[in-house]
Amino acid sequence: MKKRILYANANYEEIVSENGYFVDKTHYIEKLEKVGNPVFLRPRRFGKSLWCRIMECYYNINQKDDFDRLFGHTWIGAHPTPLRNSFFVLHLDFSEVESSGEIDQIENSFHFTCNSKIDAMLGLCDVWFKKRVVIDFNKNTTANLRNIFSFISQNKLPSLYVIIDEYDSLSYQLSVENEDRLYHGQTSDAGFLKTFFKTLKEGRKTGAVANVFITGVLPITMDELASGFNIASFITFEPGFEAMLGFTQEETDRLLDEVYRDYGFHPSTRGQIDELIKNQYNGYHFVDPSGDPVYNPAILMYFLDYFTRYGQIPETLTDMNPRTDLSWVGRIKGANPGDTEEFFNQLITENTICYDQNVLMVKFNMSQPFEKGFYPVSFFYMGMLTRKDDFYLKLPNLNMRQIFVEYFNELHRIDVSTKYAEMMQDFVNNPDLPTLFANYWALYVSQLPEAVFRQVNENFYRTTFYELCSRYLSKWFVWNVERSYPQGRTDLEFVGKFHEKFAGKRMVIEFKYYSNAAFNKLGETIEGFTLKEEDVKQIAGYVEGLRREYPEADISQHVIYCFGNQGFRVFAIDSTPEKGACRGAVPPPDGETERREC
Repeated sequence: MKKRILYANANYEEIVSENGYFVDKTHYIEKLEKVGNPVFLRPRRFGKSLWCRIMECYYNINQKDDFDRLFGHTWIGAHPTPLRNSFFVLHLDFSEVESSGEIDQIENSFHFTCNSKIDAMLGLCDVWFKKRVVIDFNKNTTANLRNIFSFISQNKLPSLYVIIDEYDSLSYQLSVENEDRLYHGQTSDAGFLKTFFKTLKEGRKTGAVANVFITGVLPITMDELASGFNIASFITFEPGFEAMLGFTQEETDRLLDEVYRDYGFHPSTRGQIDELIKNQYNGYHFVDPSGDPVYNPAILMYFLDYFTRYGQIPETLTDMNPRTDLSWVGRIKGANPGDTEEFFNQLITENTICYDQNVLMVKFNMSQPFEKGFYPVSFFYMGMLTRKDDFYLKLPNLNMRQIFVEYFNELHRIDVSTKYAEMMQDFVNNPDLPTLFANYWALYVSQLPEAVFRQVNENFYRTTFYELCSRYLSKWFVWNVERSYPQGRTDLEFVGKFHEKFAGKRMVIEFKYYSNAAFNKLGETIEGFTLKEEDVKQIAGYVEGLRREYPEADISQHVIYCFGNQGFRVFAIDSTPEKGACRGAVPPPDGETERREC
């Protein structure tokens, strides 16, 4: 039976019963058993909730008879550990706790949420507890847990395995809402959250709790809770667990092989799909910046969900859900608007920002992520930046570049929603790149504040031009940025979707930038500037590699020179220099130069 893409489904039992595609990570269960109280942090939508559910199914004593159905097709099914189906499992999700109201209302929501999950567990395990332990919803969670610990110890019952998903969700919500007072209320020495973790520590000490597995995004809460739960093992940056969540290239290739086989997609489309998903969703380095990167699994499955249903590339490649993480920026912007602009300007122009490894790898308190020096680390944990090397972070892929440019435009109040329809429609009717870039310069670049112009470079022009085009032309094109070939990496490529009118068409673009000072030293005018032979050879090398991969492609080549904020020229390599465009001049079809005011 043809398998299904069950996008955003964290219910492991349902994925198995509904014959959903599944990337097997279960060999990590054996590795985790060697770690006491592991804490594993990853960005949102990286599969943490599904992993927690897999662990629940594996250790749950109530699902012992269902082991072969749930795990027979997995690595751990063929290599089970002695601890399989050995524990009562308490699976808590702190994102279910309401963060609104005063501290007593938040505390009541916490206790009700946890007590409800404990009560449900007792009901499922009644063959052991025999209704002799009853959850009192008028008591706090710690009191009810202590009763369970005592009963387990007295009756020599199986231990409790505690799984806590999104442990920092409540803290995150309070922090972005600027509710520092409430945040400190929950994590103080007498606060309900610290008391809860102290109780888990007590359970571990007596043996009533076999282990505690914790997932989340940020390490902010763990700093305040350290004295209450100082037995945690942070495995976030251990090399052996880097790919526990997120798909490796090998896993992704196997998944695509299976999808293509099941759905009968034509093999000729595979090359474009492979390069597209690598550009859009790959690129995360959490531990070793020189190692193999991993894909964001949820957003990749978002793409494959559409692809398997329609056999086409979706018009919108950027999942809407990661944009919600920019609420984190709202807190930063509110306190430090100048620092926020500087941070985003740096990443849009350079796509690198320095970081301190010591800061990255330690727990930090709630106030620190909103300090300027912590911005890179905060965005790393949120999944918006990744390691470039041991000193710099960068944007991991086009998905994140697009989101960052969107916020850059918002910060600088740059209009990208009106007055562009005519230029984009003209391009679809007549795909003339020099005219398209001239209109981008006239309508987009003209809005940039002077402070931004002091920082612009070729990366800035390439990235903002790509983002603007992707807003309007995604029905027909996808884009490659810095795609590798034997003789180097291209700056930007327009790639016609295989199922649309520009199928087989590729526009390869090389950007060159001269600052105002550097251009003035040349003693040339923009109109008199000529195409450089070394740039022709450079782009020809890229195109040679491209033609080897796609011998039937219709390839055009362009070099775009940007001169500070003074203007630009676009040269088509296979045409005469007179066909290039300069500021205020757009080449008509006959190659004659025609003046047009911008």
